[in-house]
Amino acid sequence: MSALLSVNGLSKHFGALKAVDNLSFDVGKGEALGILGPNGAGKSTLFNLITGDLKASAGVIRFQDQDITNLPSYARCRRGIGRSYQIPKPFGGMTVFENVLAAASFASGKNAPACYDLCIDVLGRTGLLGKSNSVAGQLTLLERKRLELARALATNPTLLLLDEIAGGLTEGECQELLVEIKQVRASGISIIWIEHVVHVLLSVVDRLLVIDFGKHLAEGEPHAVMAKAEVQEVYMGIEAE
Repeated sequence: MSALLSVNGLSKHFGALKAVDNLSFDVGKGEALGILGPNGAGKSTLFNLITGDLKASAGVIRFQDQDITNLPSYARCRRGIGRSYQIPKPFGGMTVFENVLAAASFASGKNAPACYDLCIDVLGRTGLLGKSNSVAGQLTLLERKRLELARALATNPTLLLLDEIAGGLTEGECQELLVEIKQVRASGISIIWIEHVVHVLLSVVDRLLVIDFGKHLAEGEPHAVMAKAEVQEVYMGIEAE
């Protein structure tokens, strides 16, 4: 499988704190990679480095065989890297359609009417078409999560980063959202998914990467990784013998 994204020796230091520490991994075209780690492990910092919201202290990020390490975030978005955020923060006074339209127009550089068809398609794929004219600030948590997904998809990504998109949802709501994420997966979009709802994550991803204190801890087939003593000790609080 050829690499869509390659992260090599990536580090981010905040003074003496090493939030991401010499991390390397690849994501193949059409692959879904899950990332696990305890709170403070550097997962969201990693996403911010990939999207360009933070500048790396060291290392190289390559996307579609191009070095994007020093590109600004908008340029990475327009090259095909889309993301959701852990805490949904839509434009509360705008409608659902307007929120998605803003994302589509920004990412494509096109005027609003040229993005209408894409927005309608994305809203249909995320179960929000019936909420198109609803004010985003009045949505339920599940609907805001769906809107986060819709805004990310409206940027027409080749690689989609999902940051704890199932967090805070009930089991039933997780299963509803999971249907839509599996459809995204089936469409051929590559996914990197940070998630604490482990069973939901394992139902989608091909491979699992576990990090701790910004360092690579384990990587491989998801269930085999979860069975490793060091993963259970660090992530699940089970003391290894």
